[in-house]
Amino acid sequence: MTTFAFKPKLLSTLRHYNKQQFTTDLLAGIIVGIVALPLAIAFGIASGVTPEKGIITAIVAGLIISLLGGSKVQIGGPTGAFIIIIYGIIQQYGFEGLTIATLMAGVFLIMFGVLHLGTIIKYIPYPIVVGFTSGIALTIFTTQIKDLFGLTMESVPSDFIEKWGAYIGDFGTIDLWSTAVGIGSVAVIAGWPMIAKYNSVLKKLPGSLIAIIVMTIAALLLKQYAGVTSIETIGDRFSISNQLPDAEMPALSWDVIKGLVSPAITIAILGAIESLLSATVADGVIGDRHDSNTELIAQGVANLASPIFGGIPATGAIARTMTNINNGGRTPVAGIVHAAVLLLIFLFLMPLAKYIPMACLAGVLVIVSYNMSGWRSFASIMKNPKSDVIVLCVTFLLTVIFDLTIAIEVGLICACLLFMRRMAETTDVKVISDEIDPEEEESDFQMGNLEHLTIPEGVEVYEINGPYFFGAGNKFEDLMSTMGHQRPKVRIIRMRKVPFVDSTGIHNLTNLCAMSQNEGIQVVLSGVNPTVQAVLHKAGLDKMLGEENICSHINIALERAKELV
Repeated sequence: MTTFAFKPKLLSTLRHYNKQQFTTDLLAGIIVGIVALPLAIAFGIASGVTPEKGIITAIVAGLIISLLGGSKVQIGGPTGAFIIIIYGIIQQYGFEGLTIATLMAGVFLIMFGVLHLGTIIKYIPYPIVVGFTSGIALTIFTTQIKDLFGLTMESVPSDFIEKWGAYIGDFGTIDLWSTAVGIGSVAVIAGWPMIAKYNSVLKKLPGSLIAIIVMTIAALLLKQYAGVTSIETIGDRFSISNQLPDAEMPALSWDVIKGLVSPAITIAILGAIESLLSATVADGVIGDRHDSNTELIAQGVANLASPIFGGIPATGAIARTMTNINNGGRTPVAGIVHAAVLLLIFLFLMPLAKYIPMACLAGVLVIVSYNMSGWRSFASIMKNPKSDVIVLCVTFLLTVIFDLTIAIEVGLICACLLFMRRMAETTDVKVISDEIDPEEEESDFQMGNLEHLTIPEGVEVYEINGPYFFGAGNKFEDLMSTMGHQRPKVRIIRMRKVPFVDSTGIHNLTNLCAMSQNEGIQVVLSGVNPTVQAVLHKAGLDKMLGEENICSHINIALERAKELV
């Protein structure tokens, strides 16, 4: 049995830490902190909370994930994947409901890690991950249309289709100045890598930060010297504060907890998938191997601490983690520095955030949604087998039209059903009528048995190829129903190619044996591997058939059949 081990990477990396590595981590942490600033603000606002809550999340969760995490280079904080589910929870349960759901998600994540579910979570089918990620990206893009074009709308519907209908109906209220700021922000972010690629210093600055600086200055100049007042800013919509929040626990009740189980599980699964995906991508770049279960526990602790200080759900962020790696970060110290940089910005520069245009943040999120969409992966999966296409499209459409919770649940069910169908298709039962060809028997060559094995009269030989589980449990009955009415005296069931058998397979096999015995037919099992034999022994099948009728090889089974005939 595997023992539980919680081993934060920080402890192992500090054993051989040196001044040179600290210098590199310091620089990487500062750059990642700068990169994280506009994203934290944008994700906070898009999620339906104030901008400072996004930064607080990046500080608290980012610090804890670096201190306790199972990856050397993981950077944690708010991410675009959470925007839609956070917004939906706030709309239905209020911010206090979000706080409770995040705390519950933290507990679930810790349980995932303690129960060693880290490796299992990685096996969630890729079409599901691409489906809900692309769906989230489209939904994020949809939520930004109002601010991107400066539309004047009394309220924005929550439903995807109704939302687009409202946009089309109110598009006549477009503000050209806000549109210019929004489209300009997208252009600056998209074009910045080409502009900065010739300068090593500029190359390290994120395009989103440059867009915010340029468009904020432009909006201030337009207001001051051209009298343009139609460009809405963060300060027009929110009251900005740079005061550190006090730790507070929400009022918990059993009824509220029961109602939030489903969204809490969704937050936990989504956080686990994204953090482990980010850590796996990082491993491939730096040549390291993260500890999945330690990482999940760290994510859980981070999601317990973040809401207590007024934050929102957090997870590992792939883009910020890659920024950390590309700038030389190789230990969790870089992540700790990133959190410290955000804390200093929050304390001393946060009041300046009120001048940032909302259209500019919408432009930032348009780029985020594009990068998140994974349209190349989506198009690639569409060329795959139909089962993958079905899972992809179902998950995508449910994410967009309904919500992420339903999408993940239904997507997993579809994937499981299709997997079971594939597994059932790999299992077949065939009847061998006259003789067994040794050229098809690898074990016979090894044993030197090169003669054809003749099946005695009054004996039927069936062979099961593949796992004998509930998806293939009825294949015996289907095959036997096509056989003639002449009853044999002995039925040999070859199980050499059966890697495992489940309770349904045992039940059907037991029924077959009982039915055969009632008809005066003896069943003999052949080639049962030790694992399957142990399962059959626990089920009492050896007592039902007799130990002498469970044989290790077809030669022995045929000899036993001759004795019985």
